Amino acid sequence: MYHFFAKLSRMRYIMRWGLMRNVRSENLCEHSWETAVLAHALATLRNRRFGGHVDAQRAAVLALYHDAPEILTGDLPTPVKYASGAIHAAYEKVEREAQRNLLGLLPADLREDYAPLLRQDDPADGELLQLVKAADKLSALIKCVNERSMGNSEFSRAEESTRAALAEMKLPEVNLFVREFLPSYSLTLDEQI
Repeated sequence: MYHFFAKLSRMRYIMRWGLMRNVRSENLCEHSWETAVLAHALATLRNRRFGGHVDAQRAAVLALYHDAPEILTGDLPTPVKYASGAIHAAYEKVEREAQRNLLGLLPADLREDYAPLLRQDDPADGELLQLVKAADKLSALIKCVNERSMGNSEFSRAEESTRAALAEMKLPEVNLFVREFLPSYSLTLDEQI
């Protein structure tokens, strides 16, 4: 009996934004799905509008697994994770151990297929991982926008810093997404029709 997929299904129990007052809570499963949709969109935009040649489907799959180790570690809030070099290094070590643990829940013949998805350290995936990181930040920005539009000013500072981090990435497909698609997230359902 192997527990890998049952363990992955527990992503729904890992809550994000633990240090923030949330109007609507968000779990890791929702976040991973949204990040996958966004990574696919960014890759598609890169290919269609900016002459890229990346695998949008691979970007989506990498995004689905990008936070899988948090099933074992929980979601460590960004301000804590990056509070010091020592904390960040220790967390990376814990995350690598969580990746090994998850891989150990698979039959041996499947581990090599899932290792690149969990470790996300293959140089061949470099361009895609950049898009996954951008999609992860876009998902955070969308959360901030949604919370603010529900009257929660708790997310104002996070929104500012996330917008700045996205701008620093200097990715044209991210800038295009922010310009053409992000404004819709502030609208009501009736306004989106």
